Amino acid sequence: MKLSTKTQSFVMHFGEMGSKWGFNRTVGQMIALMVIHEKALSADEIAEALSISRGNVSMGIKELQSWRLVQVQHIPGDRKDYYTTVGDLWQMARTVFEERMKREVEPTLSLLRSQLMDSADNDKEAYALQQMQEIHDLIEMLTQWSASLNSLKPETLQSVMKLGAGVTKVLEFKNKFSNSEK
Repeated sequence: MKLSTKTQSFVMHFGEMGSKWGFNRTVGQMIALMVIHEKALSADEIAEALSISRGNVSMGIKELQSWRLVQVQHIPGDRKDYYTTVGDLWQMARTVFEERMKREVEPTLSLLRSQLMDSADNDKEAYALQQMQEIHDLIEMLTQWSASLNSLKPETLQSVMKLGAGVTKVLEFKNKFSNSEK
């Protein structure tokens, strides 16, 4: 399978971005390739398109399955496995969010909670625990906020996102108005 220049540029860019989002470069390229193809792709097609080994594709598919981002499809009369993305882009974004919460945020909160259960033995430790409490509270607030956003329907979430700058302006106006009354 030969990729057009535009498609190849997109896929390669996603490989680079994937490493910043918690995937390796090849896995980022694989998910990008699957997202922009209407039909499911075989491992051989993925390997050919990305010029990578079949074994690398197999490992990448397992990684994407652990992230719950791809699924196997079977074509009647064909013994090969074909792979496609799970759901639309909004569903995939939600799934990545949920997985990153499980893999990154929850262990951090768990560690902070266990550290905060102990009392400080000295002033330096008391300061450290105070800082840990602030970090915990910030992460907890962001987690609750993002969970509430993640529970919205995609259309509602799009509306909220479009309001983003407008909400900031309203809050700034409110703060100016509140401060001028004092």
